[in-house]
Amino acid sequence: MGRFTDYKTFRTALGGRLLEVEIGKVAEQANGQAVVRYGDTVVSCTVCASKEPKQDVDFFPLTCNFEEKMYSVGKIPGGYIKREGRPSDKATLISRLIDRPLRPLFPKGYRNDVVVTATALSVENDCQPEAASLIGTSVAIAVSDIPWDGPTAGVIVGKVDGDFVINPTFEQRQVSDLNLTVCGTEEAIMMVEAGAKELPEEEMLEAILFGHEEIKNICRFIKEIVAEVGKEKQTYTVFKAGEDVDAAVREYATQKMVDAIYTFEKQERMANIDAVAAETKEHFAEEFEGRMAEVDEVLYNVKKEEVRRRILEEGVRPDDRRPDEIRPLWSETGYLPRTHGSGLFKRGQTQVLSIATLAPLSEAQWLDGIDADVTRKRYMHQYNFPGYCTGEAKPS
Repeated sequence: MGRFTDYKTFRTALGGRLLEVEIGKVAEQANGQAVVRYGDTVVSCTVCASKEPKQDVDFFPLTCNFEEKMYSVGKIPGGYIKREGRPSDKATLISRLIDRPLRPLFPKGYRNDVVVTATALSVENDCQPEAASLIGTSVAIAVSDIPWDGPTAGVIVGKVDGDFVINPTFEQRQVSDLNLTVCGTEEAIMMVEAGAKELPEEEMLEAILFGHEEIKNICRFIKEIVAEVGKEKQTYTVFKAGEDVDAAVREYATQKMVDAIYTFEKQERMANIDAVAAETKEHFAEEFEGRMAEVDEVLYNVKKEEVRRRILEEGVRPDDRRPDEIRPLWSETGYLPRTHGSGLFKRGQTQVLSIATLAPLSEAQWLDGIDADVTRKRYMHQYNFPGYCTGEAKPS
């Protein structure tokens, strides 16, 4: 018997349907993998991590990719290029959906490259691939040797004929008053994304808690998988400022940073914070030569801790607003004379210029995708964020 037979299958019920998780059949060289079968939907989930931390970065380099494959629904791409191309808008949104509950549970200061990939190999309209992906990616990381404080799970909650439904079918989604995605751990909710037909807040909260009960069951199921086939977690290095740097920078810069943070006007506040950072690094340039990244880390921690402390303990934000106060609002319509519609909206120092163009149905966009219910797009929303929005000199 070859090693190809050394795989295990785990089964549970989810939303009244069978959920199967295969471990060990494919992608053997990945740090962790899982193939999730939910109805006739099949999603392959993998995770790989670099052996060493990435140098000269001050963030955790995690990448999450959801890959739609047109063959999963028996289609060929509709354009002249028949090879699978760039991800669709929906695939990009699902990638972000996968990312949000996973990212906070990696160790703080972990700098190894991590790539999580969920590939939709087969798709049944009644079993959405994003639901399988949220579970499969969690399983892949949980059984891997990559350090992570999971597992997580995610479900989609609908409301049909007044009742909440877990992972509604295609027909149920057409008449549902709610499209809610909830992700979390056994202990807490990590992420919520929702659209609804004006449900009251009480019902939305009830729906979230309803979804979390199912999440708890899935997390317990994943823990059973980990107990049987999980790998031993690898030792790793986290980026952390040395105790000598932490103590010295805090003593020298804490009060200066606190004074800089509580400046009403945002640009002046940012300039003051930058000035404190520059002064601190100049002060310690000789004493901590070659360790400026550690100085930056301590300055960031001081800033974050003080903002958080004052909001939670004193109920005051850096611009002196209370928790229940919003920034000043202002708007103007008909801002551009020759467009079909335009409006300028401002909240504090954040501005949006919205421009509308109306066109005949013949100009609707035909979509290549794996969804059965969306083939044409009549409403397009294009979002642009040029560098001048934040006062930065960078290419468009």
